[in-house]
Amino acid sequence: MSTKRELILAKIKTQLAGTTGVGTRIYRSRVTPVSRDEGAVLIYEPLSDSCEVRRNNFQWRLVVRFSIITRGSKTKSLDQAADPTVLSIHSKLISDITLGGNAIDISPQSVSFDLVDGDQPSGVVSLDYIIIYQTSTTDLSS
Repeated sequence: MSTKRELILAKIKTQLAGTTGVGTRIYRSRVTPVSRDEGAVLIYEPLSDSCEVRRNNFQWRLVVRFSIITRGSKTKSLDQAADPTVLSIHSKLISDITLGGNAIDISPQSVSFDLVDGDQPSGVVSLDYIIIYQTSTTDLSS
């Protein structure tokens, strides 16, 4: 059996299938370099998971980062190139805020832009989302 956090992270991958601009190039917690030949990719990873003790349960606040690694072009800057992917990620996440009945709510927290100059413009646009969910005090899987 898995923790509810793990079920949520697995459901995110399913919900993001077919994201604009990245297709199937969606990875969880990827640490290997992204080659130029791969094109744009999406990497999602948990950043933190804080707990508030309630009377009969635990309420968790999971922060997940979605990083779009892409390259600009002569006609589009990196942030412009990533914008359709940003829109698609948000639409897909918000389409089921319970993530298959595992979460209570999802909300965006922030967006950051890390632009790098090189032989062609490249960088990372990161979206941080907060996912609220509950577990029992005795079982993190329910």
